[in-house]
Amino acid sequence: MPDVILPVLDEAAAIPWVLGRMPSDCDPIVVDNGSADGSGDIARRLGARVVEERVPGFGAACFAGLEASRADLVCFMDCDGSLDPGDLWRVLGPVAGGTSDLVLGARQGARSPHTRIANAVVTRALRQRSGVALRDLGPMRAAGREALLALGIADRRFGWPLEMVMRAAAAGWRVTEVDVRHGPREGRSKVTGTVRGTLRATRDMTRLLASIDPMTPSPAKERA
Repeated sequence: MPDVILPVLDEAAAIPWVLGRMPSDCDPIVVDNGSADGSGDIARRLGARVVEERVPGFGAACFAGLEASRADLVCFMDCDGSLDPGDLWRVLGPVAGGTSDLVLGARQGARSPHTRIANAVVTRALRQRSGVALRDLGPMRAAGREALLALGIADRRFGWPLEMVMRAAAAGWRVTEVDVRHGPREGRSKVTGTVRGTLRATRDMTRLLASIDPMTPSPAKERA
């Protein structure tokens, strides 16, 4: 049974909807990254496993969930209500079936103009650097847990999603996309809900693109 890792920072309004639509054959792991609105307590009352990660950062929360998981297959997903858990098996299916190593959900639906522009800039640079052609660096993604840990992803901020793809490409993974639904989130995003947040995330990702050699094995593989 796959684990679904849900990084959370003040998502009390969205958690009931997200957990209520979670497929019965998926186990949610809510990673509370310092919420002040009781998000972790709400998730516990609704039956989710909750991991507390006090180190701030999107990547820190994702990594904490990955370490806490014991499933062979994991999926990451935003817990703000913008993504529908009903689409999880669209992303998980190709990995479970052995036809892909990393699957990303390409978001179909309205997004802010600055988010679209930033995504286009990053995916274009990713294609030039690694040869991986993606339409969207989407937050719903699935892969094998042990394989992800072996990639040695080091970023603990907004560069985590990009480094995952870069390391996977360097390791020769089959990286693919499927369409997933995307709608308005509950509340304002801490990352892409503002121009400032979008610029900050884009800066982190651009720095990573410049620092990672797409042909170099991950640190974990070098140590093996």
